[in-house]
Amino acid sequence: MRQPSQKAAITRRRFGLCAGAGLFAPAAMAATPVAYPYKPITIVVPSVAGNVNDAVARLLGQGLAERWGQPVVVDNRPGAGTTTGTKFVAKAPADGHTALLTFTAHVQNPALYPQIGYDPIADFEAVGLVARSSVILAVPAASPHRDLDSLVQAIAAAPDQYAYGSYGVGTTGHILGELLKRQARLRMAHTPYKGGVPLGNDLAAGHVPLGLIAVGTAMPLLQAGRILPLAITGAQRSALLPQVPTFLELGHQGFEPDAWMGLLLPAGTPSAITGQLSSEVARLVRQPGIVQRLHGLNLEPVGSTPQAFAATLRADRAKWAQLVRDLDIRLE
Repeated sequence: MRQPSQKAAITRRRFGLCAGAGLFAPAAMAATPVAYPYKPITIVVPSVAGNVNDAVARLLGQGLAERWGQPVVVDNRPGAGTTTGTKFVAKAPADGHTALLTFTAHVQNPALYPQIGYDPIADFEAVGLVARSSVILAVPAASPHRDLDSLVQAIAAAPDQYAYGSYGVGTTGHILGELLKRQARLRMAHTPYKGGVPLGNDLAAGHVPLGLIAVGTAMPLLQAGRILPLAITGAQRSALLPQVPTFLELGHQGFEPDAWMGLLLPAGTPSAITGQLSSEVARLVRQPGIVQRLHGLNLEPVGSTPQAFAATLRADRAKWAQLVRDLDIRLE
């Protein structure tokens, strides 16, 4: 039999190497990571358009779009105490292109909604804490009570004659109102409103004698002198209202957890993507222009790491769940 020439053998070996390389090329190409983001990003806000959460989402969206060159869409999905929009994100692809801008209700809802349909921690990846806010106890400007002690004494002396307002059943304002009732042994009704704006309006008009309302919602009324703040939540006084004492200063414990706003991604999102988004959001909220905008919304910028935000989620979930159980708060 005729033996192949040396040239033919070399040619065959070269062809074999090329063919082998061709077999492995698609796998190598598939393993190459695609730059993030590679398509438009959607930020889901689990509440109505036009509120503070919506404003922050649009502020972040504009900054991310300018930085990354990809459109960012804000998708408002309100309903069932934020659970509608939250559930949508929990089931979204874990590719970093669908995020949730949520707030404290995220860790309160599991204790309030038995069949919530998701786990607020296990079904998400923490990106970062964006900003903090606070809740104040306020009275109408015409109220005779200029401090919390005076108000508490008056309520105690007139059982069932006072009612406090909150911005909804199961909200932070409601939970804290019940906590104050228990600690001070007060008999006082709860008047829930459908949001902070109607609560603020009725409070300013004197239709409700006291209310627990978010600082951001209350600020225009505070600045106009239409309502008076008597106490504020948090472990320390807020830079937004430094003259207002904390509940803790006034002898009431349990009012320390801050209200917050943070960004989450679906569970399983690669840590590289989570970290990239977290770093960019932290950079954004430290920009002077955005700091000014957040202060204008009566928020204190944070921009934390994923690890720090995850720790906040775990700690606050435990705190609020304990309060809801102890105070026997139910959605009826």
